[in-house]
Amino acid sequence: MLQIKIIPFNPFQVNCYVLYDQTGECIIIDASCYGQQEQAILKGFIQEQNLKPVLLVNTHCHIDHILGNNFVAENWSLKPLIHKDGMEFLTNAVEYGQTFGFEIDKPVMPEEFLTEGQILRFGNQELQVLETPGHAAGSVCLYHQKEKFVIAGDVLFHNSIGRTDLPTGNFETLVQSIQSKLFILPEETKVYCGHGPSTSIGEEKRSNPFLN
Repeated sequence: MLQIKIIPFNPFQVNCYVLYDQTGECIIIDASCYGQQEQAILKGFIQEQNLKPVLLVNTHCHIDHILGNNFVAENWSLKPLIHKDGMEFLTNAVEYGQTFGFEIDKPVMPEEFLTEGQILRFGNQELQVLETPGHAAGSVCLYHQKEKFVIAGDVLFHNSIGRTDLPTGNFETLVQSIQSKLFILPEETKVYCGHGPSTSIGEEKRSNPFLN
């Protein structure tokens, strides 16, 4: 049975997701832990559950979502999976980090990139990659059809959407991504967001003020 652990990390309260099933394999999505205390929380949970991380994925490469990438790479020898359009953020992460008050080392770089429709497999699970730019170049969502949920990063929130005033953000592009990639999913699909509480596709179609 699929389990989802949500751990909010760093001052921006990014939701880090650890997905795992009875095989013990897990995927870490948006490793956002910053500092030794938060790193210990992530590692402690993985050790307590006797999990084996096999994939590290970033929904996008804004600094608050990648703060734990190096820690995961060092502990479990995983390179991040990102969309190629997010490389600019990784390449300039040290400078971006300083802008937001984070001191980080040069981040580990990916060896391969996510593409539209790609299937990520771990344990007995499958996640489909959906390209959803607009909040940031290289934004992706991860859809689990069988369990009826999508991990949306900063694309869609409860009664809100991702901000579009940062570099590579575009409001029209973001709305198009949501309408063409997320709002075609079944209304009962649960939406796990990059920050804050979860919601559902049906709820956002009915009441999201940015999309109605």
